[in-house]
Amino acid sequence: MLGELDLDIRPGSGLGVFEIGSSLWAVLDMLRRMQHLFPQVDVKYDPDVSSITPVILHLRPHLDLLFSGKHQRLRTICIRRLRDISPPLILRYNNTAISSTESTLCRVEVRRVFGPTYAGDDLRYPGVWFSFEEDGRTDGLKGAPSDDKMQEVKRVFISQKDTSHDDGDALDEVVECEVMHADLALAVIKVHEGITLHFYPTGTPPVSVKIGHTTAQDLTLDIGPPLRIYHKDDQRMSIHSKDQADKDPGYFYNYFQFGIDFLLSGSDHVVRKIVLHTNIPGTPLFQRYKRCNWEIEGLPEDDEDGMYPHTPPRKRFNDRFETISHFLSPHETPPSMLLDRTDDEDNITLPGSTTRLHGYDGVILEVTEASQVASVTLF
Repeated sequence: MLGELDLDIRPGSGLGVFEIGSSLWAVLDMLRRMQHLFPQVDVKYDPDVSSITPVILHLRPHLDLLFSGKHQRLRTICIRRLRDISPPLILRYNNTAISSTESTLCRVEVRRVFGPTYAGDDLRYPGVWFSFEEDGRTDGLKGAPSDDKMQEVKRVFISQKDTSHDDGDALDEVVECEVMHADLALAVIKVHEGITLHFYPTGTPPVSVKIGHTTAQDLTLDIGPPLRIYHKDDQRMSIHSKDQADKDPGYFYNYFQFGIDFLLSGSDHVVRKIVLHTNIPGTPLFQRYKRCNWEIEGLPEDDEDGMYPHTPPRKRFNDRFETISHFLSPHETPPSMLLDRTDDEDNITLPGSTTRLHGYDGVILEVTEASQVASVTLF
């Protein structure tokens, strides 16, 4: 039998263990360790726009967690089926139970606990609102506004305080908040050089990682120790290389929490390659890495008189492969190799398991069948 869910409501900030602004990667990782409370998690997304689709985690039967499409951050929490007893649900606010299987949360109770608010179909407060409509009801099917004091609350929504009003878009990105601090905000790629890492909070000095210069010790000092060190023994790609240095297997520093791998030389312990992961739903590596918000930066373009360079152009992780390919190689698309990451997995079947590797000067793009770039490798 499932245990009782006892969750505290924190308007604008979260519910129980769930914090607004948390990453999809972090929340799914946490849910793996909480299967006794959430044994079934459904991941819902739009496969037609897989790289920028909002993602919904449905935790049966009470919770829906909506994550933003670009940064994959928890934006909105929906609590529903408050009276369902499988498992029983208790909602608390300021350490006081306001809803349980024994006590129904109704309009008058909400007003008593949260105070007066503006008129409307729902009772809306900064960071939290209460809906009296059942699941699946659309705007066109809403009934007339009711002032029945005993009208039962059907759903509760929690979101950021400055985005929870009627003029906010439910699919907007999450505004920077404390839970993001120390997370990677942006990785700027410079081909043949390396990457510049920008962290939250905004204003934190960026960290530069240069291929052929940055050492394992530098990485540990600048961005912390990796979550895993993996000694590379797969030499299948070395057959395509003319560089004798590629015969050195080296080892990886895996920063799953940043969506980045660094391949270091086994001899001098210097960064040789950098891999950045997009964490696209439906791909074999989904959820192994947090989304890395990467951008490839080109050379600055001079203005008409050639005196003042413009801002360097960039292509981003959500641009289609054809756009990024033309940016890297304007004249022709290089040949590709086929990769199926499920070849060694007997029990995994994915509709989009096959990707293609496109090699450019200093860059390899791993591309899905939907023309989305799943990963970028710099060398």
